[in-house]
Amino acid sequence: MFVVTKLDRLARSVADIVEIMKVIDGKDASLRILALNLDTKTPTGKLMLNLLGSIAQFERELMLERQREGIAKAKAEGKHKGRAPTARAKGAQAIELHKRGIGPSEIARQLGVGRTSVYRILGSANASQSDR
Repeated sequence: MFVVTKLDRLARSVADIVEIMKVIDGKDASLRILALNLDTKTPTGKLMLNLLGSIAQFERELMLERQREGIAKAKAEGKHKGRAPTARAKGAQAIELHKRGIGPSEIARQLGVGRTSVYRILGSANASQSDR
């Protein structure tokens, strides 16, 4: 038996649920969803899983549609500009610090950016130098 607390923790679409159920059925097991008191051992449980999965996918698609509409409206009003690029703006500083022998973790701390961003900046700088 495979146990999850909530359906949304298991899958985001009906297609995902179908694929997961194939794996579970292939292992001759069943699914139990605690929050819904649902068990797929029974035909009723399987029916409810498919119905609830369809409804959950429908709700998610509606939410994403409303989100896209809200972003489009905010952009039209000039209120949504996206996340400000912080690390790329500090690329020259990161490269200069690296040339001085400072490590990526320390560069990230000094510039107030993520270490992964520093690696990305240094990687793109190295790639552009090797293209020459």
